[in-house]
Amino acid sequence: MPVSPFDPLIRQWFAGVGKPTEPQELGWPEIRSGRDVLISAPTGSGKTLAAFLSCLDQLVRRARTGDFPDETTVLYVSPLKALSNDIQKNLDRPLAEIRELAEKQGIGLASIRTALRTGDTKASERQRMTRKPPHILVTTPESLYILLTAEKSRQILKTVRTVIVDEIHAVADDKRGSHLALSLARLERLVTRDGGSKRPQRIGLSATVNPLAEVAEFLSGEFREGRGKIVSVGHQRAMELAVEVPRDELSAVASTETWSEIYDRLAELIKAHRTTLVFVNTRRLSERIAHQLQERLGEDAVLSHHGSLSRQLRLNAEERLKEGELKAVVATASLELGIDIGTVDLACLIGSPRSIAVALQRVGRSGHWVGALPQGRFFPTTRDELIECAALVRAIRKGELDRLEIPEAPLDILAQQLVAEVACEEYAEADLLALVRSAYPYRNLKQKDFDEVVDVLSEGIAHSRGRSGAYLHRDRVNGRLRARRGARLAAITSGGAIPDNAQYAVIAEPEGTKVGMLDEDFAIESSVGDIFLLGTTSWRVQSCPMQDDPERRECFQYKMILK
Repeated sequence: MPVSPFDPLIRQWFAGVGKPTEPQELGWPEIRSGRDVLISAPTGSGKTLAAFLSCLDQLVRRARTGDFPDETTVLYVSPLKALSNDIQKNLDRPLAEIRELAEKQGIGLASIRTALRTGDTKASERQRMTRKPPHILVTTPESLYILLTAEKSRQILKTVRTVIVDEIHAVADDKRGSHLALSLARLERLVTRDGGSKRPQRIGLSATVNPLAEVAEFLSGEFREGRGKIVSVGHQRAMELAVEVPRDELSAVASTETWSEIYDRLAELIKAHRTTLVFVNTRRLSERIAHQLQERLGEDAVLSHHGSLSRQLRLNAEERLKEGELKAVVATASLELGIDIGTVDLACLIGSPRSIAVALQRVGRSGHWVGALPQGRFFPTTRDELIECAALVRAIRKGELDRLEIPEAPLDILAQQLVAEVACEEYAEADLLALVRSAYPYRNLKQKDFDEVVDVLSEGIAHSRGRSGAYLHRDRVNGRLRARRGARLAAITSGGAIPDNAQYAVIAEPEGTKVGMLDEDFAIESSVGDIFLLGTTSWRVQSCPMQDDPERRECFQYKMILK
């Protein structure tokens, strides 16, 4: 049996879960071998447990003995804060159940701790983490970069033995992936620098990845023979798909009649199923559709879910859907990836997702358990979207998949990571270039391009008031780089590949409750008396500090007094 090599406590716990799935049977031996592993399997096939169970097995074996120090050994990286939240919750439950089994059998088992580090993590929790490191750390690519750069948090990463990169396809084809690849290279350098530790094992997970070989190289940096293994059971899965076309003729722009038909049909489908996920492409549309569905189904039946809502409101929507208290949630990409939201029966996609992989991910949120049949309904709003949706359904049925295009050595990301790494320690230029080239997107980085980036970082940018942006000191005689004053702070506060759009906090007074966030453009253009939707609730603006005092437009923290 595939579970036989695991600790008896792990075997007993897994017996209550069920039989191993194909990705688990194929993946566990490869993970135990210590090689890098890329697991590609359909949604709901147990990929995450395939990656985590071997890690839990190692931790349980160590927890049985007295030699179980407070050190981080497993690092889980997820592209979404919401997904990171979900993984931590789903780790705490099996750990508690394993501990309960140990207590019943009189087995002394040290506590195995998990922690979450994202942009939502409170400062007190971050400080607690540095004082007493968790055994499993769940984070995002951007937070990993900060952890690697900040002096105290950097120390807890020195003991990492396994790195799990979930939904790797979601980052590999853009600059976030290049940023993560350099962070993983920096982590490997940190762990192995003193020569006492092995390189951390990397495990990648995805349901929709193509081409497999190139993404495996992206994961490992150098996918040499014997260093990594691809475990692929395909991405195809039986699905029930249909395109819902309104009776009113579709045109180049969706009419009021078309939208009304879509709302009515959505309400019918939601009533016919226990739980439904409605996916949209914008946050504004999420609020609008949720509001319309509430009018048809009741206020307690539908909620919206998107990145502008506060963490508390997002978690509330996830929990209520999981517990069956909601009939539907209208979401953006915030619920697209593998978040555990219970047994969703139907996924409805409004408009075209413009990607086969995205369509598979969204439809796969329904029936997200072994043996279930996902159900998806596409709702085109224009003639163009009708053609796209029909093409998507055909491609999914034929088993086709988008091909990822990994960016080639983006220099703006390189500049960020160079400042961050040199801020942590002094480097010989040749060693730093070798470190950068160990990341797959930078494997072909030219010496000339590297030198030009270092020139800009060391000499700064000239303008009418002198020079600025000189973060590194370059010793051309000895070929060494060291950080200037303020380099570490600049790296921590300015890192990442997500566009820097100012976000303003929306605060309901007099309670002082944070409702969510608004984009800068919306906040600046708001006036006293304006009414808008956020979290499916109507809010009236009673006071606009930015309108009253134009100087405050530069302030990042901005409150809208609401009623």
